[in-house]
Amino acid sequence: MEVLDVLIIGAGPIGLNCALEAENNGLNYLIIEKGTIVNSLYHYPLYMRFFSTAEKLEIAEIPFITTSSKPGRQDALEYYQGIARRRGLKINLYEKVVKLSKNEIFEVGTSKGNYLAKNVIIATGFYDIPNLLKIPGENLPKVKHYYTEPYPYARQKVVVIGASNSAVDAALETYRKGAEVTMIIKGSEISKSVKYWVKPDIENRIAEGSIKAYFSAEMMEIKENTVVFKDEFGKVHNIENDFVLAMTGYLPDFEFLQNSGIDLKGDSLVPAYNPETMETNVANLYLAGVVCGGKDTHLWFIENSRIHAEIILNHISKSN
Repeated sequence: MEVLDVLIIGAGPIGLNCALEAENNGLNYLIIEKGTIVNSLYHYPLYMRFFSTAEKLEIAEIPFITTSSKPGRQDALEYYQGIARRRGLKINLYEKVVKLSKNEIFEVGTSKGNYLAKNVIIATGFYDIPNLLKIPGENLPKVKHYYTEPYPYARQKVVVIGASNSAVDAALETYRKGAEVTMIIKGSEISKSVKYWVKPDIENRIAEGSIKAYFSAEMMEIKENTVVFKDEFGKVHNIENDFVLAMTGYLPDFEFLQNSGIDLKGDSLVPAYNPETMETNVANLYLAGVVCGGKDTHLWFIENSRIHAEIILNHISKSN
């Protein structure tokens, strides 16, 4: 069986950048991706726009051409998938890594086969495992942890849980398509990280009463036709409801990281790695991208983690 110089888990923007850097260093590589190319971006809301400008989303100094000051989901899909097509990147799609172990080299088991590699880079992001509410009724069909577009929610009573960008976008878009929207927010205000051009919009809609919002509130139970929550004064509300959009964030696959031998530290379960090389406590096993932050998924983005590819491949090349 062929022994790869580098096996990359995840074909997101950072995984693609790692592949491009591997090519630049003359290394034999393969990306294994459980979905499509930039799978997380594909599952973003259809009309999502990035906070960053196009040049901050570029990888490998390949220009990101768009007429928009803030690129959207489709712009990004065209850009990243276009790079994979034009450069002929070696990617196995719809293949999930299920086991990673190491003797002298890594043995990688997937849903479709087995691979050997001298080095492995985990660039899996965090978008696949919802941060669950852990309350009764969360498994009901009306509860959605992913939001795509507003049209299914027209003329429906919608509860949006959260106050971050995804929650605010869902609340505003569904409201404008005719939904009756109530936001249940754990904190005392809309998140300061919400896009600056959107934050006044949601605050004004709440102030005028077009969108109801309960701050410092706690969800208690989701029922077939209602939701139960407690407001900041301890009063329990039971309101009519058709859909719940639980925009409570997402988590890396901590079980996979632990099973791979990576130490997880503190309450945020931050994986152990050397920031100068991105190598974990397991020799020749590297982390790239948002997975480095553990539960603190807000720390790493495309624009500040794309440098990980160069750091990792420089270290691998010098070690070979």
